[in-house]
Amino acid sequence: MNGKTETRGKIIGILGGMGPEATVELFKRIIEKTPIHKDQDHLRVIIYNNPVIPDRTQAILHGGESPLFLLKQTAQVLEKAGADCIAIPCNSAHYYLDGISEAIKIPILDMIGKTALAIKEPVIGLMATEGTVRAGLYHHACANRGIEVLTPEETDQEKIMHIIYGIKAGKEKLPLKEMSNGVVKRLQERGAKAVIAGCTELSLVMEQDKMDIPLYDALDILAQAAVNKALSVT
Repeated sequence: MNGKTETRGKIIGILGGMGPEATVELFKRIIEKTPIHKDQDHLRVIIYNNPVIPDRTQAILHGGESPLFLLKQTAQVLEKAGADCIAIPCNSAHYYLDGISEAIKIPILDMIGKTALAIKEPVIGLMATEGTVRAGLYHHACANRGIEVLTPEETDQEKIMHIIYGIKAGKEKLPLKEMSNGVVKRLQERGAKAVIAGCTELSLVMEQDKMDIPLYDALDILAQAAVNKALSVT
């Protein structure tokens, strides 16, 4: 016996803290999606939960403090710690994807791009932060595939922001779930054939069994992409 423990796959780095509950949820889903028979079959995951990263929507829309410096710094810490790839459980942070990528040598999994590739319907409803919506992150990714993106009316977008910041504040989820279901129904009435949970906090309250149309959960898609990358499936 030489004391050497066999390891499996590449190491996933999670650039987290935006918010912490979404970070935990990504790790949980990575665990659930990894095919295993015993503890040692699980993947190695390094999590840097950095909640001091400035608010992305405030920076994108209102000239708030840019999160890019801390996003790059956090990615560099993960790289130095041994991560082979990085997953970022925050849609609006993908606005800064190019800048983060330039600061490291390991790949970042593009949650928005991978979500757009998964969509099969011609018209999709988008539920996301105002920053993600107005930056056109999903609009651009979906346009490349000829998919039309419907965004909520102003009052519903305000409801979505209330849901997101409610989850970040640790509020009771049941009323937030009911509010999100109402927004989905109104998007469906306007012609959406499916809907995107385009904010990782929304992944904590949006449920497929409560909807009449398909749900594309970006966090879930990212979790599967991370497992695939670590196991070199894709």
